[in-house]
Amino acid sequence: MSMVARSRRIFSIVKNNKNTLLYSSVSANGPSEPIVSSAILGNQPTSSTPPPLSPPESAAAGSVGGKPLSFLKYTLIAALTGGVATAGYVTYAYTLKEVDEKTKPLRASAKVSAGVDLSSFDHIYLWCLWFCYPVISVPAKLIELYLDLRASTEEHVRGFTEPSSEMLLPDLHPQEQHVFTLVLDLNETLLYSDWKRDRGWRTFKRPGVDDFLEHLAQYYEIIVYSDQQAMYVDPIVDRLDEKHCIRYRLSRAATRYQDGKHYRDLSKLNRDPSRILYVSGNALESCLQPENCVAIKPWKCEAEDTHLLDLIPFLDYVARHMPADIRPVLASYQGRDIAKEFIERSKEHQRRRQEQKHQGRLWRF
Repeated sequence: MSMVARSRRIFSIVKNNKNTLLYSSVSANGPSEPIVSSAILGNQPTSSTPPPLSPPESAAAGSVGGKPLSFLKYTLIAALTGGVATAGYVTYAYTLKEVDEKTKPLRASAKVSAGVDLSSFDHIYLWCLWFCYPVISVPAKLIELYLDLRASTEEHVRGFTEPSSEMLLPDLHPQEQHVFTLVLDLNETLLYSDWKRDRGWRTFKRPGVDDFLEHLAQYYEIIVYSDQQAMYVDPIVDRLDEKHCIRYRLSRAATRYQDGKHYRDLSKLNRDPSRILYVSGNALESCLQPENCVAIKPWKCEAEDTHLLDLIPFLDYVARHMPADIRPVLASYQGRDIAKEFIERSKEHQRRRQEQKHQGRLWRF
């Protein structure tokens, strides 16, 4: 009986020792069998890196930190858009001088002199000034920046839209102060340029242009004023004016660019406007001083054209009689063909003189 009891006791001790070793190997060295790994580890992650945040926690963190940044971003975009829209409207509605005058009080209030005696101010006023100064100074600085940028931009644009100089011609010689200035357009007035596929560009002289220039050069200072580039005008005029009847040539750089067109600005010629005549086939559409315009028919290669020669009697009469101001004279021909109207008036004047002469003879008898 004792042997049986002793055997059972030894068996229980051995069994307890095996269980102790099994759990010890699992906890200390990790499982060595796949089934033990699947049984013990289950769904646990095998990587040593910490697991990421769960989707609900990540969304919650983004919503807390993203709202202020999004609000600041949209606020800046709205402020920038409003500033650009305001600057665009002001640029369209007001000139630079008007903006400068209207914003001068605001910009002056933002300038605090360092030499002011602060003890003479009330403390409440000083506190208000200290709090309000950033609110006033920031718009004032932005306005000053806008004025500087607009001034530099307009100065740059003016170089392309304004004539190259305030005085496009040199001073007239003192002995020629009484001489009238005859400004002639180039295309469709003195010549015509035509392009065809088989021959390219060709330039044709208007009938009578040589006699026109040679005769009037005796009485007028002749100027050619074109909206073409100088590289086109100079060689054309060299071939056109072989007798050097034309004194000066003005090209596109001397025009004023306005409303998508290049206009001749006679006020920049450095000549008395009462003594300027502008002859052109497109006079009223190309000149900023319609009161000085002598409009003739545009020439487009008509072989029987005589308009330049027909205009010589009127221009010859003006040069010989030298009216004090040519503008009222031209205004009396407004809406009429000057060459034909001048002939009609000349005939009427001759008829009246003949009648007066005849009446004088009768009176003497």
